[in-house]
Amino acid sequence: MPVMPASEAKVHEFDGSRWKAFVAPSKGSTELCAWRAEIPADAKTSPHRVNKEEVLLVLKGRLRMVHEGCDLIAESGDAIVVPPDTDVHITNVGDETAETWVTTSVGFAGTMPDGSVFTPPWVQ
Repeated sequence: MPVMPASEAKVHEFDGSRWKAFVAPSKGSTELCAWRAEIPADAKTSPHRVNKEEVLLVLKGRLRMVHEGCDLIAESGDAIVVPPDTDVHITNVGDETAETWVTTSVGFAGTMPDGSVFTPPWVQ
């Protein structure tokens, strides 16, 4: 059971947020991907449709998620479950950087509004 020190997590900057990759195929995982996301106050993710189930545990802050047309709020300690093949858009509505721990399956990708498919580098 290997340990991934925080100092070895690869950091990616995207959409004005920071993504720290801990678990991915490039780190030896065969089934799961996991990362820590830091979303600054008032920042938002690009709208996208996920191809795999995704679970976000809010560690710090307050997030608004638009999911299939519904407006939802998740705060520190709450979990967000995003089913596969659904649209998602997340905004930090708090006054501080929000932090989440995210887990999904290998092969995760998002389809953007223009139809392009984005495979985040933190899941590769």
